[in-house]
Amino acid sequence: MKQLHGIELRYVLTRILSQIGPATIAELNDALVRWDFCVSGRTSKAISDALRWEIGRGRVRRLRRGVYGHAYIPHATEYRIINRVLELRAAAELSLEGGQKSCHSPPGDGCD
Repeated sequence: MKQLHGIELRYVLTRILSQIGPATIAELNDALVRWDFCVSGRTSKAISDALRWEIGRGRVRRLRRGVYGHAYIPHATEYRIINRVLELRAAAELSLEGGQKSCHSPPGDGCD
C-alpha cells in the first residue's frame, strides 16, 4: 500500500471525486484504501487539508460540512491528474505484488 501526501494525495482525492461524485471524508478514505493507498497521521485531517487546497484552486467544492464534490478542472490539468493517478496506482499494485505488506492499521491511523 502506497502512502500518499502532498500533491499525490490531492490529485488522487480530486480524481476520486470526479469518478464517484460527492463524498464524505470517510467515503474518500474508503476509496483510498480500495485503490491501495493510505495516509499517515490523522487520516480525516490529512484528507480535509488536501481538499482545502484543492478548493482554493477551484477543482473541488465543499457542499456542506464534511461533504465534498468535484468542480471544474481545465482539460490539461485533468489530463495531468489522470496520468499521475494511473502511475501511482500502478506503483501501489507493484509494491503489493513485490511482497510488501499493506498497511491495515486501526481506523484513523493511516499508514502508521
